[in-house]
Amino acid sequence: MVKIGDHELGEFPLLLAPMEDVSDPPFRALCKRQGCDVMYTEFISVEGLIRDAKKSVEKLDIYPEERPIGVQIFGAEIDSMERAAAIVEEAGPEILDINFGCPVKKVVCKMAGAGILQDIDRMVELTEAIVKNTKLPVTVKTRLGWDESSIKIEEVAHRLQDVGIQALSIHGRTRKQMYKGEADWELIGKIAQDPSIDIPIFGNGDIDSPQKAELYRERYGVQGIMIGRAAIGNPWIFREIKHYFATGNILEPPTIVERVAAAREHLQRSIEWKGERVGVVEMRRHYTNYFRGFPGVKHFRSILVQEYDPATLYATLDELEAHYSKELSPVG
Repeated sequence: MVKIGDHELGEFPLLLAPMEDVSDPPFRALCKRQGCDVMYTEFISVEGLIRDAKKSVEKLDIYPEERPIGVQIFGAEIDSMERAAAIVEEAGPEILDINFGCPVKKVVCKMAGAGILQDIDRMVELTEAIVKNTKLPVTVKTRLGWDESSIKIEEVAHRLQDVGIQALSIHGRTRKQMYKGEADWELIGKIAQDPSIDIPIFGNGDIDSPQKAELYRERYGVQGIMIGRAAIGNPWIFREIKHYFATGNILEPPTIVERVAAAREHLQRSIEWKGERVGVVEMRRHYTNYFRGFPGVKHFRSILVQEYDPATLYATLDELEAHYSKELSPVG
């Protein structure tokens, strides 16, 4: 049984990666229903939290059906991180996660996110301060290193374990790679199978099918898998992986009725949580994956990604469902 703190996560948990403007409460609700074991919020700026910035504070919203859930924060100053951790603790998540992996320039230039991979001593100091100043179990998500010449993930894993983190998620790329190239799971596996590492190691990067999840589980010996981009518009990936683990069989893809129902619910929840305009706009990144593989879907998708009126969007989803209910399952 894999545990973070006192929270049991199952024998081999599947985790939803924190993704900005993606892993919000509306999307997390869908992923949880489809079998995701642990979810993380979008990453939250500690400076925004301590200034009570509306967008940062909203990201602390947690609904009962989401638990267990981790709140992920990023920052570079110990004082700010400690103050933000106290705010997170009041919000009542099960886990506090520190982001040491975001590769975006505006984050790393402040030595936050993956930027801190240039200063491992600072990373350890900051992590230790958080561990000592919160009652929540602390976890970390990071990358292999800043670039190929400075990969120190083995040192990072041991030192962060020594200061008290309770799980480590590793994305198998350097910051320089961003999201390009193939994720390197060899180093992730080496750490996961290191007998001196006692905390759960979760692998992240390029898991986009049940077969790949099973292969990597067996080959690299990780204690769980974190899924990010492959879940966008595809919350069913969690149930598909679990079904494959249990039976060795591939589930039939979700029907058009299931896809439209998920898209409608997602849109509705997005509008309720973010307001109409933002909710509509931020849903657009999901439609391509919700309806990927349906021949001729471009006509419907072009409306979904341009229209602002919710009534028109719902009507378009109804038309899409009626049209494809006469067709076979998606191809490809």
